[in-house]
Amino acid sequence: MKNNQPKSKGGARPGAGRPAGVPNKVTQEFRDTIRKVLDDNANNVGRWLTLVAEGDGTDGPSGRPNPAKALDIIASLAEFAAPKLSRAEVTGEGGGDIKQSITVTFK
Repeated sequence: MKNNQPKSKGGARPGAGRPAGVPNKVTQEFRDTIRKVLDDNANNVGRWLTLVAEGDGTDGPSGRPNPAKALDIIASLAEFAAPKLSRAEVTGEGGGDIKQSITVTFK
């Protein structure tokens, strides 16, 4: 006997699985852990970034000022504090301009 019903996504039952956009449990726990580490070390993070940006005065790569590295660290940490925004380009038919039409009727 043929089954003409479409197959459901995400498992044996319709609606099974996580809704779109919801991170899995491990991802959410990891993000929460990173946020907690940052919150617990809020006073230290600024000092550490200053050390990276200005250097600690010792010989060697870790002692030299590196403001670019400090900015890279800030950008990396920002990913855990705020989600990345996706870039989306909205275009009309064939990649052209979007055309809109408004009809107003008076009685």
